[in-house]
Amino acid sequence: MCRNIHTLHNFEPAATSDEVHAAALQYVRKIAGTTKPSKANQAAFDHAVHEIAHLTQHLLDDLVATVPAKNREEEAEKARARAIKSGRYAAA
Repeated sequence: MCRNIHTLHNFEPAATSDEVHAAALQYVRKIAGTTKPSKANQAAFDHAVHEIAHLTQHLLDDLVATVPAKNREEEAEKARARAIKSGRYAAA
């Protein structure tokens, strides 16, 4: 469930609000133990996602990087190469 939460700090271009929201959603899903809350819990679930996304954006805005920003495409290609090498995925 949480494999979709990726590092968002120190990338160029910077993380989008959609990426921050997706990470918050995955976090809340993991904590709640469900991907789809009941109607009774939907408001609390949505509120938690909103708050965590908001705080995450503040965190990303406040963090200071001491190394140059990483290129998203280069890092994605490295991750794909590692996955293929490990045997998790077949080469395309």
